[in-house]
Amino acid sequence: MLVKKAFKYRIYPNNEQQLLIQKTLGCCRFVFNHFLEQWNTTYAETGKGLSYSKCAKQLPVLKTSLEWLEEVDSTALQTAARHLADSFNRFFKKKSRAPRFKSRRNPVQSYTAKHTNGNIAIRGHEIKLPKLGWMRFANSRACEGRIISATIRRNASGKYFVSILCEVEQEPLPAAHKHIGIDLGLKEFAVCSDGLRVESPKAFRRYEKKLAFWQRRMSRRTKGGSNWHKAKMNVARIYEKIANIRQNFLQQLTTKLIRENQTISIESLDVVNMLKNTKLAKSIADSSWGEFERQLTYKAKWYGRTLKFADTFAPTSQTCHVCGYVNPKIKLLSIREWSCPSCKTSHDRDDNAAQNIKRVAI
Repeated sequence: MLVKKAFKYRIYPNNEQQLLIQKTLGCCRFVFNHFLEQWNTTYAETGKGLSYSKCAKQLPVLKTSLEWLEEVDSTALQTAARHLADSFNRFFKKKSRAPRFKSRRNPVQSYTAKHTNGNIAIRGHEIKLPKLGWMRFANSRACEGRIISATIRRNASGKYFVSILCEVEQEPLPAAHKHIGIDLGLKEFAVCSDGLRVESPKAFRRYEKKLAFWQRRMSRRTKGGSNWHKAKMNVARIYEKIANIRQNFLQQLTTKLIRENQTISIESLDVVNMLKNTKLAKSIADSSWGEFERQLTYKAKWYGRTLKFADTFAPTSQTCHVCGYVNPKIKLLSIREWSCPSCKTSHDRDDNAAQNIKRVAI
């Protein structure tokens, strides 16, 4: 099966290359905002928006009148127009909100360049990117398959990364003949029906005090000053550290589950509504259940596994998995262990929920 995989690397551009990256980011942002304004005006006047082809046809004329657009990669400008069209398509399908104007003040900036005539290549510990030429990069893993595009990204911490999108022939894993149910939680990230318990990394909680310290220092300093920028950089680095810990934990856990199990059953959680609980919102956000589900979904598709979902409102914690008796008193989260009045079986709340998720998942 052909799948699209992204291989992310850290790059080390020199001063000239950094300047060209900044110019490309600015030009792509200008093209996006220019066509967004035209799109909104046309829609207000005619009731119809523009299409990608109409925007792409205007790009050569725009580059003729604005010579500085010629300095950057042309495929990056085309991709900016494509992203705008895709944003409107998602908006009209009610999958996202309407596109907004891009700001240069956004701490994270990126652009995407297409692969044409070998303008993206890897040679040892050097990578070739459109208009930028060769530069050092951290070759942490082998890049496989046919290269489609490269996305250059500048993080809030000032680091530069590139994601190489490739088309790869993905072979399914050998059959595992094992089915587990997984109950997600806050104290323990996951409790599996086979007895596996996975502790939550609680990345945000670990760095919460350090983050608050630098956020207070940043708020007390004059905005725009050198000391304010130092504090801001420290805040960005802490957030990046939290994101890296969380991402590493989820990647390792989902890969382990996919390799060892043929069928995985999880509970379908409405995380957006759960975040409205002001007492638990911080812990729920720190757990990243949505990202866990996303990774399991695409990895199951890649490697020939089956992912099942239990109904959000199924009483998995309240139902005895032995006899099926539903105990309404177990709604309280403080009750971690209980005995079934019908069959007298003692239950751990999370173990019992994992068994029921495995049983009722569709």
